[in-house]
Amino acid sequence: MSDAVTSAEDGLARCPWGADPEIYRDYHDLEWGRPVRGDDALFERVSLEAFQSGLSWLVILRKREGFRAAFDDFRIAKVAEYTDDDAERLLGDAGIVRNRLKIAATIANAKAAAELDGGLTDLVWSFAPEPRERPKRLADIAAVTPESTALSKALKKKGFRFVGPTTAYAMMQAVGMVDDHLADCHVPELL
Repeated sequence: MSDAVTSAEDGLARCPWGADPEIYRDYHDLEWGRPVRGDDALFERVSLEAFQSGLSWLVILRKREGFRAAFDDFRIAKVAEYTDDDAERLLGDAGIVRNRLKIAATIANAKAAAELDGGLTDLVWSFAPEPRERPKRLADIAAVTPESTALSKALKKKGFRFVGPTTAYAMMQAVGMVDDHLADCHVPELL
């Protein structure tokens, strides 16, 4: 993969990871880096980033609809009520990544999110850094930042799991808290 923008079949310059296959192009062009607010929407992103840990994001994108069906569209109030029986059901669901620890973390994270004063949106977005120039190359993008480290610590203090600083930064990128599209990428600046 190139370190700079890549032209796809349609001739548009994209971040190299977002050029191919089509499911990546759609995610890159239409969703990644666009601001997401709303507790359930952010809970979905936190959950999917946790499930992605150690795997390809392509696996998660391909199973995303399965995750939504299995986890009641990531409605915090619903997932927070899940029992051990629900966890066992999820372990048998081939439509998702069947990892006992990640399933348990998602249920625990829903319970933690349900208990937050002010909600998940307010907590997460309180760690948004000041806007900055877009990076020129992939090598210019950090995997961890002071803000993602602080967000990770705050989430863990509230009872969240599988939310290390790298996972927190990936979520910050995905939900538009930072704009890490490359400078020459065709996606308009979002911040």
